[in-house]
Amino acid sequence: MKMTKMNRNLLLGLILTGAVSFANAQTTQTDSTVTATTAAQATGNPAIDALKKKIEANPKDTESLAQLAGAYQDASDWINAVATWKKISALLPDWAPSYYSQAYAYQSAKDDANAKLAYEKYIATVKPEEVEQNKKNLAYAYFYVAFSEQQNNPDKAKEHIAKSLQYDPSNQEAIKLSQALNS
Repeated sequence: MKMTKMNRNLLLGLILTGAVSFANAQTTQTDSTVTATTAAQATGNPAIDALKKKIEANPKDTESLAQLAGAYQDASDWINAVATWKKISALLPDWAPSYYSQAYAYQSAKDDANAKLAYEKYIATVKPEEVEQNKKNLAYAYFYVAFSEQQNNPDKAKEHIAKSLQYDPSNQEAIKLSQALNS
């Protein structure tokens, strides 16, 4: 139990120090806070309102959808960020960054189960020719899945932490988790 607490603190420390290079520093909120925040922030944001109008005119404009999802994330509106990233994934099912961004939004909303699923989808969607440019994100995705699986499926956690370290051997949190899993 103490190890889980320590590893959870390590994950939070990793998140708060900005180890994820893809997006802004990650934050967390409870589901009730997310709902209240969503209602408050969904109105009156000129950037979001402008992007929504642009998308109404062309619902398949994935560039504007990505900008809207980013604007929702900037506003900590995780519910709408997830929904928008899902729209992008439906339009571009082979575009791995949309799954990573979904995972980020789910994780920020403290929806760990869906975050894990989205990180797994991201891992599965990254094409071999895209691995090099996605190493940091892959390392984090594998780390997150390993962290999530450490109690219920330690063998899967060991496989994922090994992959995480393959992509980022200098990640101290991943090294500590690997040591804990292999001790």
